[in-house]
Amino acid sequence: QKPALCRSEVLTLALISQAPVFGSERSCLRWVEGPGHALFPHAPHRTQINRSIRREQPTLVALGRHLARTLDAFTAEYEVLDSTAVPLRHPKRRGTGVMPELVAIGHSQRLGWFAGVRLLAAVTPTGVITGYALGEATANDRVLAEHFFAERAEECQTLPEVGRPSRGIYLADTGFAGRECRDRWATCADAHVFAPPQPDSLECWERPLQQQARSHRQLIETVFERLHNWFRLGRDRPRTQSGLHTRVAAKITLHNWLIAWNQAEGRPLLQLAGLIGW
Repeated sequence: QKPALCRSEVLTLALISQAPVFGSERSCLRWVEGPGHALFPHAPHRTQINRSIRREQPTLVALGRHLARTLDAFTAEYEVLDSTAVPLRHPKRRGTGVMPELVAIGHSQRLGWFAGVRLLAAVTPTGVITGYALGEATANDRVLAEHFFAERAEECQTLPEVGRPSRGIYLADTGFAGRECRDRWATCADAHVFAPPQPDSLECWERPLQQQARSHRQLIETVFERLHNWFRLGRDRPRTQSGLHTRVAAKITLHNWLIAWNQAEGRPLLQLAGLIGW
């Protein structure tokens, strides 16, 4: 009989391979072949493990949504909405490179020019990611939000990773501001977005309100920092779309699972010390 992993073992490897204790998926699979072999005695070759993990991408998305529901995805007063750049190759590298149909050159305040995609995410005040979507690097925030809200409003979703809204109230930055799009989102998708107006807008927020909104939005920056620096979102270089979607799903599911674990243990929800100690 050929060596094989059961489904729960595949999902476990998909999650722990994104943990900060491993520098890459490859180092995790080397650990499975060496010190961790006793925990996965029926593990096949790493290429077969990779294929098995890619097949479980829909299950990882479903698991992440389930964890969000068991936390505060349906009871949160609002969600913070923002996007972040996900580099997939060096922007000055010649040639088409990997995933030419998806990767494009975009600009980010954090990175400057980058070659990759954008990740749009909705986060509750406790840090739980209720939904996400990947979009083109050249797309602005309003375009990403347009598709995100439309998919969330669909009864039969084609992109289950976008999740369901908590109460349909979103706090965003100026990139999502605009009276026309704000009214359209509220009418067509029941999504009510509160974002500071653009500098050239006739609308104006008082300074205390701007400071309060900025304070509430800071949480999503913390979540993105975890995804980039702890779970290697900004360092991984998948070579296929299925690999990209699977890794993002695993990272976000691991993020929500850690919040659930910390909540059960009575620790700060965004703490990582327990996982690092593992």
